[in-house]
Amino acid sequence: MTTPLPPIELTGTADRLAGAVTPLPDGFVERLGSLCETVTDITATAEASRDWWPLALHWAINGSVPRRAAVIARPASTEQVSAVLAACNQTGVPVTPAAGRSGVCGASVPVFGGLLLDLTALDSLGEVDAESGIVEAGAGMFGPDLERMINTRHRLTVGHFPQSFDISTVGGWVACRGAGQYSTRYGKIEDMVVGLEVVLADGRVIRTGGSPASAVGPDLNHVFVGSEGTFGVITRVWLRAHPVAPAQRRAAYHVPNLAAGFEACRQIIRRGATPAVLRLYDAAESKRGRGGDGTKCALLVLDEGDDSIIGAAMEVVHDVCQTLGTRADDELVAEWIEHRNDTSALQALTKRGYVVDTMEVAAPWSALGRVYAETTAAIMAVPNALIATCHLSHSYLDGACLYFSFAAQPPADEVESTYVAIWDAGQRAVLAAGGNLSHHHGIGLNRGRFVAEALGPAFDVLVGLKHSLDPNGVLNPGKLGLPSPFGTPSWP
Repeated sequence: MTTPLPPIELTGTADRLAGAVTPLPDGFVERLGSLCETVTDITATAEASRDWWPLALHWAINGSVPRRAAVIARPASTEQVSAVLAACNQTGVPVTPAAGRSGVCGASVPVFGGLLLDLTALDSLGEVDAESGIVEAGAGMFGPDLERMINTRHRLTVGHFPQSFDISTVGGWVACRGAGQYSTRYGKIEDMVVGLEVVLADGRVIRTGGSPASAVGPDLNHVFVGSEGTFGVITRVWLRAHPVAPAQRRAAYHVPNLAAGFEACRQIIRRGATPAVLRLYDAAESKRGRGGDGTKCALLVLDEGDDSIIGAAMEVVHDVCQTLGTRADDELVAEWIEHRNDTSALQALTKRGYVVDTMEVAAPWSALGRVYAETTAAIMAVPNALIATCHLSHSYLDGACLYFSFAAQPPADEVESTYVAIWDAGQRAVLAAGGNLSHHHGIGLNRGRFVAEALGPAFDVLVGLKHSLDPNGVLNPGKLGLPSPFGTPSWP
């Protein structure tokens, strides 16, 4: 079975975050040991207390984790998760749920120390209703394990393939509201969730959803999808699954500029075609491996499914694109597939002192051009910024996701301040231009400072949900920008 993959070597176990660490009560570790497997080794707890947050990669090679948990709990069942949460709630110990730890925003960083709840032992495939296309999976199942089992045993696929697919888990997909690279065909993770099993802060176990198109009040699945472990701990997930696609088609085009590319994608979607992959790269990214000449923008298209359906979709794509651009070599799609999950450049550039990260947002079609122009300009205005590029990676009837990549080369003592400045400039430019705060990477610690301004008065509703479901504030404190009884995160 798959296990978490360290993002970069860790050269020490010191805490980078300042502020108070919540001490464990006397006898707590012994009590925990009677409930499930526990680990207190310093090296092991340090390794488990970090994810793929790019800024924390710099801290790791300088000998620090953001904050080290005092103890790891590794429950092997929902009942054990319930007992652990009840114990933490009774004693006021902060709990940080984690599994694959592939997030890039610090969502699984234990900001106030306490307990790291490792859910990777909840990795079994449950009941598969092949007739209805519903798959039950433990929250700790990694993507490759899930797909391999349902592909070979049932000829089914969930169709959720994020860039982190090899190192991420089902529970993480749901908790952080992820999107796979084939989302235009299969939807985001919230479109795939049929039902959830969730353990609340006090140890109660509840089920949400479970039936198609139910109208029993609000959909409670959506209370927990995207909540990043702050409202409850997801232990099992029921997902919609599709037959393994019998056919696939690919195409690539070069369009004269980004505006023409946005319009092509908009027309394709508005005409009802939903190719699984519809990826548009700006001129700079097109030149880096997408066959561009530095002026034109590459548009890569892939669809899969029933041949007659995808044939019609690809006809729409070609009908739109032949009037706005020129056909390129379809091999560009194959090259993207081969290299789409390669993150080696992130580690290499980090070791050389570069600040590198991505910022994915979404906006209505009418605002995409403005969001692109104003966000790249804002990032490039930050001292030491080197590049800000973008591609469109997910499309919807009303808008699309823009995925910005940026790099900077600051002096060694300005790495953190440069990182913060770029995020402040870029994220606020997105919001001012009509974009949203996040499309699929979630909030975690890194984006927490923007949540209140992004939600406006609705932020109070989020706070109210937190107080109702977790009155003692023990679940993943310091995340989503929510107030915490343990204090305010010391970063940034």
